[in-house]
Amino acid sequence: MKQLLLAGVLAWSSFGAQADGLQDLEKFLREVSSGQASFTQVVTSPKRSTETTARSKTSNGRFEFLRPNLFRFQYTKPFEQTIVADGQTLWLHDVDLNQVTSRSQKDALGSTPAALIASGADMKGLSEAFELKAAPARDGLEWLEAKPKDRNGQLQMVRVGFRQGRLSVLDIEDSLGQRSVLTFSEWRDNAALKTADFKFQPPPGASVIRP
Repeated sequence: MKQLLLAGVLAWSSFGAQADGLQDLEKFLREVSSGQASFTQVVTSPKRSTETTARSKTSNGRFEFLRPNLFRFQYTKPFEQTIVADGQTLWLHDVDLNQVTSRSQKDALGSTPAALIASGADMKGLSEAFELKAAPARDGLEWLEAKPKDRNGQLQMVRVGFRQGRLSVLDIEDSLGQRSVLTFSEWRDNAALKTADFKFQPPPGASVIRP
């Protein structure tokens, strides 16, 4: 499911009571050029025939992005893992395995949650990759639904929740029925980030895989 994230963030800023998730996204893209946050991710897999409940696992970390198309997910618990998009290459570093996977960012992102998060400052690119629509408010959040126009990928649906105009939740479903919910906190919008902050160099001794 982390592969689905290789590509994705959305919004904040204050909005009036009439704003919906789609309006929140539009304003976020226009007014927020960078950001940092903490996150908790809960991944739930469909239960097997021999199981009575679905399986889930929880991880925590930090997230940051800079438009256009630069981002970093830094997982700290329970295992250290880093996902970095530097504008050209998408890097996945598994610390425990001392292994780095490298892919073309252009090929890897496309219709993904990361594209929603760190795309350019308008809706044009997202509208080409996703069917976007506002969804009913629930749980105190304004929601947006994004369905990839490419039906052949792993991603099925992304639901994005905003609380008072600020990105709060990414709810991601894949074609196998797995669900990943990221809840964000401690947002800093328009953080002082620069392109060099998203450069990644494989550590000495790490094996590098280029699929």
